[in-house]
Amino acid sequence: MHKHHRFANNVSVSALQSNRRKVNFYMSKTLYVGNLPWSTTDVNLSETFQAHGHVISSRVITDKETGRSRGFGFVEVDNDDTEKIVTAMNGTDFGGRQLVVNEAKPREHM
Repeated sequence: MHKHHRFANNVSVSALQSNRRKVNFYMSKTLYVGNLPWSTTDVNLSETFQAHGHVISSRVITDKETGRSRGFGFVEVDNDDTEKIVTAMNGTDFGGRQLVVNEAKPREHM
């Protein structure tokens, strides 16, 4: 038997999770952000991009062994803000480094 938690408006948790996946798939784009300063955090990245559009999430990619930044990351943004954010942020100075920002290419599975 599958147990569903329900909210006050009678919407199940599984329905919300399903809708969230659909929203993320259809309504957002992921941007690649390269040439990040080593000290950049997920929060710094998100705050910087929020000045130009709606940011859903951000993450700086780190080395699994050392935990140090690898100098690049990804920012998930509202689909409607993608071009505006890329235009505003690509080539801008961030912590003394010139950012490279473009739409991320889909992951290739091996």
